[in-house]
Amino acid sequence: MSEQRLIIEMGMGNDLHGQDYTKAARRAIEDAFRHSSLPLFGAVGLGHDQMRVQVTVAVQKPEAVDADALVATLPRGQATVRVVRGGLDVATDGEGPIVIAQASVEAFLPPQTGWKLTS
Repeated sequence: MSEQRLIIEMGMGNDLHGQDYTKAARRAIEDAFRHSSLPLFGAVGLGHDQMRVQVTVAVQKPEAVDADALVATLPRGQATVRVVRGGLDVATDGEGPIVIAQASVEAFLPPQTGWKLTS
């Protein structure tokens, strides 16, 4: 086993008026971050640079998302962003759809042995 997934968080984001798929995706990633904390690194003395972060974002128009811009917003680890078809466009009267994105943020580390958490 080359690495272990330690964390997976999900988030949802939207753009109500601009039909900006990258903005909705960024908000979905930020929402996922708000649901997690990584005290493991301090507890066992690991650097955040040892973490691989894999983000999957789902929107109705994947080609409209700037994945490189999303990678630049990720604060820790070695990050990649994959954009797939999904999410939801909600029809409105005249202004274009409300864009809703879903995101999965996964954190991976090399196999960890030789330590255990203590109180």
